[in-house]
Amino acid sequence: MPDRKDDMSIAPLAERPSAEAPNAEADDTESLELEPLPSWVFPPKEGFSAEDLDRLRGIPPHTELIDGTLVFVSPQTRFHSLIMFLLETTLRRALPAGLRVRREMTVTLGNRQRPEPDLVVIRAAGDLGMKQTTYQPADVVLAVEVVSAESEVRDRERKPVLYAQAGIDHFWRIEEKDDRPVVYVYELDPATKAYALMGIHHDRLKLSVPFDVDVDLTEIDDL
Repeated sequence: MPDRKDDMSIAPLAERPSAEAPNAEADDTESLELEPLPSWVFPPKEGFSAEDLDRLRGIPPHTELIDGTLVFVSPQTRFHSLIMFLLETTLRRALPAGLRVRREMTVTLGNRQRPEPDLVVIRAAGDLGMKQTTYQPADVVLAVEVVSAESEVRDRERKPVLYAQAGIDHFWRIEEKDDRPVVYVYELDPATKAYALMGIHHDRLKLSVPFDVDVDLTEIDDL
């Protein structure tokens, strides 16, 4: 009969279960859970203020403030990019001395309102320096919004009200129809502080107010 000591052989290391083996998946999960959330994920009770947009670290580019709430933009469509380019280049050539066109700059309408129109036409005196991040409504002659799927309610309803209440005299809303731009032109009624629709333009935008401009909207097909 063999010695008992011979039966009590030690199992090879490869066969021995290890309670200390590293778990890569668990480590990854733990590291993700430990990442702190940015402070702006939790809005203050009274909402954010216009000045907060310059102080909050890590907020996405082109974040707006509407009614004290941060509004983030979705990825830009090709239509949006092309109509912005067409209007910006045409306006830059057409504007009289003393006016400037600016793209994607915020306008501080109040403590809880700091929207970012797609384009604004401003008085040159409103440019205060290269580190400037916002304009005042008194600087703005025209605000332009290009409507996208996620911004329909803001661009069609809320923003025009805010721009009108702030005294911005002219507002254009641009919609996409069959891959072509349609421009809705509004002018402020000073008695009611509300916008009145002055025209709907499909293939050509030709105006004399607030300045002379003539835009062939069909050029978007060639860009």
